[in-house]
Amino acid sequence: MNGHQGLPPVVLPGLDPAWSRSVTAVDSQGVERTWHVLDTGAADPDDTRYVGTLLCVHGNPTWSYLWRHMLARFSRPDAPPWRVVAVDHLDMGFSERTGTVRRLAQRIDDLGTVTDALGLTGPVVTVGHDWGGSISLGWALRHRDQLRGVVLTNTAVHQPSGSPAPSLIRLAGLPGILPTVTVWTPTFLQATLALANPWLPTPVRDGYLAPYRTPGRRSAIGDFVADIPLRPEHPSWSALQEVAQHLDGLADVPALLLWGPRDPVFGAAHLRDLRTRLPHAQLHRFEGAGHLLAEDADVAGAVAQWVADLDRSTPAPTATPEAVPPWRPLWATLAERADDRSVALVEMARNGRQVSWSLLWRRIREIAAGLSASGVRRGDRVALLVPPGADLTAAVYACLRIGAVIVVADPGLGLAGMNRALRGAAPAHIIAVGQGLAVARALRWPGRRFGAGPGAAALGALTLGRLARLGAGGRELPAAPEPDDDAAVLFTSGSTGPAKGAVYTHRQLAAMRDALSDLGIDAETGIVAAFAPFALFGPALGAASAIPDMRVTAPRTLTATALAEATAAVDASAVFASPAALRNVVDTGNALDARHRAALEGVTLLLSAGAPVPAVLLARARALMPKAQPHTPYGMTEVLPVTDITLDEIVDAGPGDGVCVGRPLPGVQVAIAALDPTGTPAEQPGDVPGVTGEIMVRAAHAKDRYDVLWFTERASSRNPGWHRTGDVGYVDPDGRLWVQGRLTHVLITSEGVLTPVGIEQQVESLPQIARAAVVGVGPRGAAQVVVIAETLPPVRRAGLAGRELTDAVRAVVAPTVAAVLVVPNLPTDIRHNSKIDRSRLRRWAERVLAGGRFSGL
Repeated sequence: MNGHQGLPPVVLPGLDPAWSRSVTAVDSQGVERTWHVLDTGAADPDDTRYVGTLLCVHGNPTWSYLWRHMLARFSRPDAPPWRVVAVDHLDMGFSERTGTVRRLAQRIDDLGTVTDALGLTGPVVTVGHDWGGSISLGWALRHRDQLRGVVLTNTAVHQPSGSPAPSLIRLAGLPGILPTVTVWTPTFLQATLALANPWLPTPVRDGYLAPYRTPGRRSAIGDFVADIPLRPEHPSWSALQEVAQHLDGLADVPALLLWGPRDPVFGAAHLRDLRTRLPHAQLHRFEGAGHLLAEDADVAGAVAQWVADLDRSTPAPTATPEAVPPWRPLWATLAERADDRSVALVEMARNGRQVSWSLLWRRIREIAAGLSASGVRRGDRVALLVPPGADLTAAVYACLRIGAVIVVADPGLGLAGMNRALRGAAPAHIIAVGQGLAVARALRWPGRRFGAGPGAAALGALTLGRLARLGAGGRELPAAPEPDDDAAVLFTSGSTGPAKGAVYTHRQLAAMRDALSDLGIDAETGIVAAFAPFALFGPALGAASAIPDMRVTAPRTLTATALAEATAAVDASAVFASPAALRNVVDTGNALDARHRAALEGVTLLLSAGAPVPAVLLARARALMPKAQPHTPYGMTEVLPVTDITLDEIVDAGPGDGVCVGRPLPGVQVAIAALDPTGTPAEQPGDVPGVTGEIMVRAAHAKDRYDVLWFTERASSRNPGWHRTGDVGYVDPDGRLWVQGRLTHVLITSEGVLTPVGIEQQVESLPQIARAAVVGVGPRGAAQVVVIAETLPPVRRAGLAGRELTDAVRAVVAPTVAAVLVVPNLPTDIRHNSKIDRSRLRRWAERVLAGGRFSGL
């Protein structure tokens, strides 16, 4: 053997030399071996503060350096009292080079030898990555009496059938290639490090390379690759099968899966396999992260929160359960109107095609029966890539009726956003129009495919029409789902980060319908649904609905003429439109003729939501609909709606620091978690009027949870029964809520904590300004206020504002403004065309003010 090679260099970034120690013990073959470990308890392993040990196991070709963030996080004074031990496998890292080939079974034995030598008696939580996942699970299955939980990050215990082995592994394993790329050169190691996102700093890369400087030190990298059992005749096949086939024995052991979806080694198929074997495991997908997850994302923070929850063995006292109101299914009104031949739905983009209530319910029943006969089962997820209209409405309610879970990730997310959303939601089935089917095929989205509309049949998909014929003839439907079964995964707009899937139960969706009815919609109301939520909930409310002729992905394509035509089609008294749609309606109002104006005069209720709506926009809209009372409800995908306010109430409230969104709707509670001087919200809400903080909401129609985002959900619902919105604002003495922006956009300056919206309103009071965004440039605590604006008339290219405009802005803004920049257009979200992307603007402004080019926004 080549012997032990000492401890790591003391200069490696993030590595405390005090953590390093050597452990010598006799292995299962009777030979004395020496392991290198990193151990937060190295100085005092018997410290009585520790309630357990995190046993961290690396894969190939890394070493325990992978876990340095974990050791650092648990070395902090505020950390849960858990010891962290990260082991270098023999022949890896700074452990002994044995000169032997150690296969999977031996690696599991070796880990047990180390934990025995360290005197670990439990409780132990294993944390595994890559090949270390299987090794750590093997140890866990052998040490059930010590086991408290398992954490897995980007690993696998089985190569799913039909899924090719990772390309990096296949290339490295080719005859003659393996020793060259893994041992004789550091190619495999460097290729693995290149998977980090973002790119690893050179000192960190050098840290990973430190124990593998020579071919002799890299021999086990090649051995590890060669030991991956892709065929039954492989020597380690039986050992891996032993682990995989016994994971059901961990059904009563808490488990956490942390995953980086941008991983060419372990992909979606491996994650699905793990979730099948550990169905009780909590899961968090870190969007944008990849194979080296511990480098790409806050794995240490997630694990710290998870074990802290494990430590709370005594559950918190539960409140006295409130009376649960009777559940009325979302499809109940449709079923009750099965014999009603009056108009339920009009599709203006299809030449005013009308669908009656009786036809709509018959179609829903037939498609539901057809889906059931085709193998769609209760609990199956069904992604819907169909524009608003009769087909989407029938598909939605058919799925809900048979207990399938609808996944709604509309095209407003953009192709990249939809790709992330659907891969995360992992639907078993997809219902899509022809274009959606083509994209699903090209991007290899999961799920069996059904077609809707023209062109779908040509792609070989079983269409909604054929499903309806399959389900015709009074075929019996399966039993209806239970109220607390999952019903929907509704994705957020993605305007403040990757879109999140909010999971709703049937009871919660029904409560959302009831909350929308509080806005004044009933069976006597005809509505124009130019805003997606109302296009789906209109039938549930019993309201005849018209879908205007507009592009779903571009709300600003709604014209005044298109709105008037849709209004006339159902004699609508209510209009629902996003702010961007409403803005184009008023901008195109001059094209209305007498007939159109007469139709709009019948509107008595105008709602606009999805982003802050300026009072001047509502006033201009009321000029087109003179009998309408404009409302602008406040809410979000996670809780819709929360509050409501009319234009008259906005005028009465007057100017303030933010946007007044009114008072909570019946059954909704709003609270504020005050911000401290660092911009951090309090753990518990307060009730002092005028105090700025994070807005918290409690309602029967709040989401059940975020999908595959355990860490995010844990933060969002850390106050039981409440949803932390991520918005900041305050409640005034009259009980009205004012929204001041997003928590992530709060500026921490030398002048204190500043919220952006109120400053933006001051800037927008200038006649030269169309819209403005305020961002903070510089270090937290000393950020400088930068204003970025669209001007009137618009500028042709981005640049610094002139002296006159800069002085005008500084004259109306209270805090010190460091710079004013002007742009042709402020970037907004795709879905609403309204929410300004302040994070993108901040990065651009930092680059520009550091001397970079003005292009690239």
